[in-house]
Amino acid sequence: MFSSDLACVWMLAICYRDSHAVNCSYDSEFFKINQILEQRARELISEINICTTFSSKQTGRQGFDQFGALTLKAIMPEEKSLTITNDSNNKKTPHVLTVAGSDSGAGAGIQADLKACAARGVYCSTVITAVTAQNTLGVQDVSILSEESVAAQLKSVLSDMRVDVVKTGMLPSITMVKILLDSLKQYPVQALVVDPVMVSTSGDVLAGPSILDTFRKDLLPMADIVTPNLKETSALLGGIQLETVNDMRSAAKSLHDMGPRNVLVKGGDLPSSSDAVDIFFNGKDFYELRSSRIQTRNTHGTGCTLASCIAAELAKGSSMLSAVKVAKRYVESVLEYSKSINIGNGAQGPFDHGLKLKRSVCNSSRMQVFEPSNLFLYAVTDSGMNKKWGRSITDAVKAAIEGGATIVQLREKEGETGEFLESAKACVEICRLHNIPLLINDRVDIALACDADGVHVGQSDMPVAMVRALVGPDKIIGVSCKTPEQALKAWGDGADYIGSGGVFPTNTKANNRTIGLDGLRDVCLASKIPVVAIGGINLGNAKEVMELGVVNLEGVAVVSAVFDRECVAEETRKLHDLLKESVVEKVMV
Repeated sequence: MFSSDLACVWMLAICYRDSHAVNCSYDSEFFKINQILEQRARELISEINICTTFSSKQTGRQGFDQFGALTLKAIMPEEKSLTITNDSNNKKTPHVLTVAGSDSGAGAGIQADLKACAARGVYCSTVITAVTAQNTLGVQDVSILSEESVAAQLKSVLSDMRVDVVKTGMLPSITMVKILLDSLKQYPVQALVVDPVMVSTSGDVLAGPSILDTFRKDLLPMADIVTPNLKETSALLGGIQLETVNDMRSAAKSLHDMGPRNVLVKGGDLPSSSDAVDIFFNGKDFYELRSSRIQTRNTHGTGCTLASCIAAELAKGSSMLSAVKVAKRYVESVLEYSKSINIGNGAQGPFDHGLKLKRSVCNSSRMQVFEPSNLFLYAVTDSGMNKKWGRSITDAVKAAIEGGATIVQLREKEGETGEFLESAKACVEICRLHNIPLLINDRVDIALACDADGVHVGQSDMPVAMVRALVGPDKIIGVSCKTPEQALKAWGDGADYIGSGGVFPTNTKANNRTIGLDGLRDVCLASKIPVVAIGGINLGNAKEVMELGVVNLEGVAVVSAVFDRECVAEETRKLHDLLKESVVEKVMV
């Protein structure tokens, strides 16, 4: 059985994915957040072992039978056989082995495969067939490794590491193809994904015509899916011209006749289409997969990445069609995200598989380390108060910072998710300009999507340990605590600070138990991390709070004291001055 906590994270990932399924292919940030949530959720479900039994009716694959066959059948939900256990020792890490060439520029080849699998939450091992010297200008040199080395690499990985799916890229010799197939007969896997690399995206020839017959006669019949681009499709089919979608359909059928169980003809270069259209054929049905054509120079390695992503999804248990759809959506998202990245001087640059490079450049001024002093004057926004006074959330944040707020939390309980996300993005920009940390209340998805500095959660929200697993080590996490026991647990679970209260009665939270100054003192004394007091604090009692003089108490958090006022900046400034006076008096004493 799922534990309730793990189920919570898993459902968050699935619900987020489903709720944005229509738009995520056009929004790299939504896709990124779905990717992070699903990957983190999978990592957390350590009690669960899901064993899926695959079957195949295709003949002529003797020796390729680990789970019924080498091939991964495009399984419908009712065909899946799931065994769930609580034995964490039986949990299988999804594993893809890529057999391909090395790209010194790291845009394609082995390097792209590694990055794509990592982005999709799958372990990736490698067998290197060739070492190329290439950059954004093209390929300057190709050094083919010995066949003995390739055979040794294959045996080393396959004999020990329980590979689920093998993905091939650059196979520069006939003997290497045969070595690969012999290795797979000795060490069967669930699926074989063939990216028939013959020409790089930049037009450089990576495999000669002599290998084509071996591809047709030996490799393709063993493939669960083959993913050629238009040039590779033309070469495999004897030089036919592909100019329309109908041409691609006919080509997919012809390739399928050579033996692969599924074919994906990639039409990114199709001149007659304004979209990026691919044709998927499973031997029975054609699927026309369209996406927007991204105008960018950063397309080096798209074919390697697509095939590796398909392999990764298959290793996780997806059906073939589902794996292809996810892979196409992923490639579109990373291309959209990476279109303004500038690496190299050539006509074709690499893209960012991890969706992080642009953020690192844009946010180079972001606060890197959380300091206890950030909690000195903690401003927590309130959508109802902003509405009452006719101000936007961005106006409220600007005014609070102008008045001296040292950290800001966005607490939005009423608005639509899309609107809140756009507002949060704008607030992040404002706070970054002033080097003020910005946190999101409760909403881990929003915090990740807008790249906020952190999240604040309550005792009834997602557990801190799970929030940390989702957001990573560099985000700030705060948690509300009323007791010393909760304070100790917050520290153990990885929180950065505690919000303790309500210290005084307040109207901003219904049924919020007041702990008083004595309760605040107890929490501070028990805590091993900084504490900020919250709840009913205003100009009339803030000094009393700060004069407690207990260790770990770093400041006060306020809501109505600043935001339920006509002039937010002025009220914040008054409170800031009062707190400074309290600190000075404390030091003098």
